[in-house]
Amino acid sequence: MTSALILIDLMPRIVALPVAPHTGEEVVERCRRLAGAFRANGRPVVPVRVERPGVAEQPPGSGFVEGLVLPGDLVVVKRTVGAFHGTGLDDRLRRHGVDTVVLAGLVTTMGVESTARAASDHGYAVEFVADAMSGFAADEHDFAVQRVFPRFGAVRHTADYA
Repeated sequence: MTSALILIDLMPRIVALPVAPHTGEEVVERCRRLAGAFRANGRPVVPVRVERPGVAEQPPGSGFVEGLVLPGDLVVVKRTVGAFHGTGLDDRLRRHGVDTVVLAGLVTTMGVESTARAASDHGYAVEFVADAMSGFAADEHDFAVQRVFPRFGAVRHTADYA
């Protein structure tokens, strides 16, 4: 089994949003720990960020948070909610022998969930790092983690990996 860590939308303008139950900064810190553990084990790290289509200039804070991306990471720029559509992500993961995706980032019921559903449709095993993601509201996050995500894969925590 080869797993890849997919980190969704860890961009200053999204990290700064009021999210719960974990703050954006808490999510970033846990995602950095996860990324370090994956890199140390020779597993791919896939930082994903979104760009608004059809605009001449992206809003301030549209890059990755400082220090998140390292050489060798599989950077993905998406223009939809999920990370698979139109990005070549599936081909890149397959070239690296990935059969399992581990998801973390922002926001739980948007980019994370959309990417998870597409990953499942593409035949990947899916794992969710519940304490390394957060939602627009704590109850929204909790519902996804407790009721939706177990139908797609395993729900875990940062300590299980790093």
